[in-house]
Amino acid sequence: MRILPKLSLVTASVLAVGLGAAVPADAGTVAQVKGAQARLNALGCTSGPVDGQAGAMTQAATARFQSANALGQTGLLSGTTYTRLMGSSAKRCDVRAVPGRSGSGRRIVISQTQNWLWVIDAQGKVVRQGGMIDNPQYLKPGSYLSGARCGRAARIRQNTDGARLYLNNFVRFAPCGVGFHQIPTDKTNGAQIHPDWLLGTNYRASHGCIRVSASMSATIWTFAAAPTRVIVLR
Repeated sequence: MRILPKLSLVTASVLAVGLGAAVPADAGTVAQVKGAQARLNALGCTSGPVDGQAGAMTQAATARFQSANALGQTGLLSGTTYTRLMGSSAKRCDVRAVPGRSGSGRRIVISQTQNWLWVIDAQGKVVRQGGMIDNPQYLKPGSYLSGARCGRAARIRQNTDGARLYLNNFVRFAPCGVGFHQIPTDKTNGAQIHPDWLLGTNYRASHGCIRVSASMSATIWTFAAAPTRVIVLR
């Protein structure tokens, strides 16, 4: 499991921005971060408050932007990322093209590189798309089919991890216990183990399943009521 790095505006001496230029970590740097946060929000990357503090939520938004724009997910507003972010060719975080090698027809497509998934109907229309968290060490690329596996039910409305967590709207698609589900919630208070704004990044890792938001899990629950193809790409 990867832990978010902490970027301190107090201790950092410079922040690389623009075309490789270095801006002192003072009011100018804060202004640059505010501009980047506003731009991230405008592109649907969910950076949170425009406060000039490059905290965890801004870093996650930056990582989502980087994954949508074929950049390494460092979460840092470095030269290349900043230049792309502020440029006219910047791609949105929340609306992405379906990978061309994902086939056709009714399916759910997973991109482990982008930490993103698409729910696609029989006519090829994207019903919904959004960020996810998985663990590529367990889930390998390939074509799967949702349904019962290893004597276990295809769908479980309130699955558990066998301990303290609920895995709500669990839809199984790979042997034996791999499926889609809402970000795990605590059985005692219903709180998710991490916020939605970490979805679409590589800052967390599941135990093999695909974690999604509560609303996305509800969409997949309905969409995969019948056996559904699931295409996993790196």
